[in-house]
Amino acid sequence: MATIIPIKELKNTSQISDLCHKSDEPIFITKNGYGDMVLMSMDLYEETTKRYQMYDMIQKAEEQIDSGESNDARAVLSQIRRKHGI
Repeated sequence: MATIIPIKELKNTSQISDLCHKSDEPIFITKNGYGDMVLMSMDLYEETTKRYQMYDMIQKAEEQIDSGESNDARAVLSQIRRKHGI
């Protein structure tokens, strides 16, 4: 379940830091009852960034397949084997 805290609770930075490191998901900060910011630990940020990069690479690969810009892996391996006498 998402953790939501008002911005006025950011005064205790040590407690917020502990909360970020204990949580496996972002912490949402509200201001005047509306969403304002998101906090997360560096580990969670790096993990999330890597996941988005992977999704981006998969999307690009799918676009290359759809547009015919890719090669069949078996055909490429066969060419390499013939070229190198394997």
